[in-house]
Amino acid sequence: MVKTLKQGLKVGLQTTWTLGKIIFPITLIVTILSHTPLMGWIIQVLSPFMGYIGLSGEAAIPLVLGNVLNLYAAIGAILTMDLTVKQVFILAVMLSFSHNLFVESAVAKQVGVKIWIVLLVRIGLALFSAWLIHIFWQGGGEVAKYGFVPSSSGEEVSGWGAIIFQGVESALLGIFQLALIVIPIMVFIQVMKDLKWLNIFSKWMSPFTRVLGIRENTSTTLAAGLVFGLAYGAGVMIQAVKEDGVSKKDIYLVMIFLVACHAVIEDTLLFAPLGIPLWPLLLIRLVTAIVLTITVAVIWKKIEKDKDGASQGIVAEEIQKEKTS
Repeated sequence: MVKTLKQGLKVGLQTTWTLGKIIFPITLIVTILSHTPLMGWIIQVLSPFMGYIGLSGEAAIPLVLGNVLNLYAAIGAILTMDLTVKQVFILAVMLSFSHNLFVESAVAKQVGVKIWIVLLVRIGLALFSAWLIHIFWQGGGEVAKYGFVPSSSGEEVSGWGAIIFQGVESALLGIFQLALIVIPIMVFIQVMKDLKWLNIFSKWMSPFTRVLGIRENTSTTLAAGLVFGLAYGAGVMIQAVKEDGVSKKDIYLVMIFLVACHAVIEDTLLFAPLGIPLWPLLLIRLVTAIVLTITVAVIWKKIEKDKDGASQGIVAEEIQKEKTS
């Protein structure tokens, strides 16, 4: 058991180091950029387009903050605005699909998933879902009444020294939080592997993974990503790719599912202060992720089948040519 714990700790530290090398510089750079005119310019560019998805120009602020920084910054901004229930719900759905893009996209790339695919799925789902809600939901016109308002994430900082310090502090805190979750997960997974529990867990998850069109050896990654988040799910996937021989197809399908639906408990509860119904928010994410992943799996399978058919046809032609010659 001691050997198992040491191995799990080693893998956990290695995974934290791998992800930390991504999280630290991106968090630092983004924090610095958020205190430059660039943030205001992005908001100014987006404002004219907000009406197409039923939002006011000022609603671009939480969208930008959420995608560039994190959900906490976005929710803090929403709580300062006079918005309708419908507008708040649209923002919540959009942000649940698309937030913290820089860090989470870079983490997904470590697994082998192209960044443009991650961005396309997350931003596409955010915009499409907002448009659907805007078109089909005719209610929610009353002014939103916010519940418990969380305390401010910090005081206004001025001066490049203070800004850089804030960025370094945020980055180190992010890595520390990552380690607190990733290391125990990796130790637990190592214990499950050595005691042969992982095989049992995979079988329990197999009905769900079969529905998604992926193999059982991705079940741990799915569970980690659903409960803890995309970064943690990617951390488990990095190890699974090394040890379990996860195929490229399964990597993409799992990550597509997780970019659409991850950390479902934490991310959903974060929107509680906004006073919106949480169950619809959770169901939208979960159903969308399932449907999207199944659709991609079916299309991928058809493409593979067509390629195999074409290859067999070419081989048959070559054999026929040899016979005739």
